[in-house]
Amino acid sequence: MLEDRACVVSRDYSRTCNREGNWCMNYRLEVEVQQNKRSLETNGEDESTAKKVTKRSTNQIETSLSIEGILITVSNQSDSQRHAGDNSDSSSLISAIGRDNSISCLIRCSRADYGALASLNRSFRSLIGSGELYKLRRLNGVVEHWVYFSCQLLEWEAFDPSRRRWIHLPRLNPNECFVFGDKESLAVGTELLLFGREFMSYVIYRYSLLTNTWTSGMSMNAPRCLFGSASLGEIAILAGGCDSQGNILDSAELYNSESGTWKTLPSMKKPRKMCSGVFMDGKFYVIGGIGGVDSKLLTCGEEYNLETKTWTEIPNMSPVRVGAGRDNDTPATSEAPPLIAVVNNELYAADHAEMEVRKYDKVNKEWITIGRLPERADSMYGWGLAFRACGDRLIVIGGPRNSGEGYIEINSWVPSEGPPQWEMLGRKRSCSFVYNCAVMGC
Repeated sequence: MLEDRACVVSRDYSRTCNREGNWCMNYRLEVEVQQNKRSLETNGEDESTAKKVTKRSTNQIETSLSIEGILITVSNQSDSQRHAGDNSDSSSLISAIGRDNSISCLIRCSRADYGALASLNRSFRSLIGSGELYKLRRLNGVVEHWVYFSCQLLEWEAFDPSRRRWIHLPRLNPNECFVFGDKESLAVGTELLLFGREFMSYVIYRYSLLTNTWTSGMSMNAPRCLFGSASLGEIAILAGGCDSQGNILDSAELYNSESGTWKTLPSMKKPRKMCSGVFMDGKFYVIGGIGGVDSKLLTCGEEYNLETKTWTEIPNMSPVRVGAGRDNDTPATSEAPPLIAVVNNELYAADHAEMEVRKYDKVNKEWITIGRLPERADSMYGWGLAFRACGDRLIVIGGPRNSGEGYIEINSWVPSEGPPQWEMLGRKRSCSFVYNCAVMGC
């Protein structure tokens, strides 16, 4: 986000780069704003070590870029104070290496640094604000995943797992009716979408990473709530849910964040609400939920093939527990939608009642228990517990509660490293559960 002035390049981030050519082997992007002009200092550490940032009163900013041990220094002044004789080509960004090479380097910088880069000059600011870098990152397989969640109804935070940093988003200012209704969230491209209801109609609030602002006014072709959804790059699919009269839907829509358009998809085999959605193996899956006139739990899933534009029903794909939602004291609607996530095209589920992690066997079409959830991940019938894929790891967000006070804890596990061993990435006080959570990868 443009207001974020952090300038430290994460050591962990280099793992997500595509190592094509020579531009990603060793790079260091440093922004120094100093009190007095002074030479660049080195501390003898590895090339990936970033320098500390200091401020100075003048408008001159020095950028130094180290690629394959070659140090390039570019000095830029503010647009209003350029010397008349300055003939540098600002459109080339880092003029010493040209625009194409500049962009090749910039797409491999952490997006937490883009705020500082945007302050260098008009060319950097225009490039970052346009979203072009994020499109090129996606094409080159350079993706960072941040977790966005809300524990207060109008307040959102982002968490950077690599730097273990919390970032506050601007406060959302809807009307009172929106606050008390059901809400769903979804991250797609560089946008965070929050779906809810105002008076007699549904509304969508959109947070843009490019502008660090909330806006409203978007509308689906068939507005709904309590749907299943998932995103893949710049597109997202929303399926099922309820309309404003409470009717359970079998319709689905595709949203393109780059064009800002909605497209109606073929209808599912079954209407369902309170379901969950994921992308796996390039296909969209909607799993579980409640359907039929009896509002019963559905154990089947449905697969949508984006190429053939067809739905296929898959029996017993939902990880619901035997007897869940069928007790007299526990109606089906009290259960949270299935807590599922996909990492490396493998489907996982969190069983909040047994505190277990389960994995879906795609060959035998059955769920297998593989380990435990973090012991302190409390929930109420699954509500208040977030279970999400975050790049190559699974994230569980929840925490203990005691007399209205408690903590929010972010725990991480990388499935490729073996059975579930949870690492706490962050912890902070919170008097509430997690209301909404989404992961933005860009």
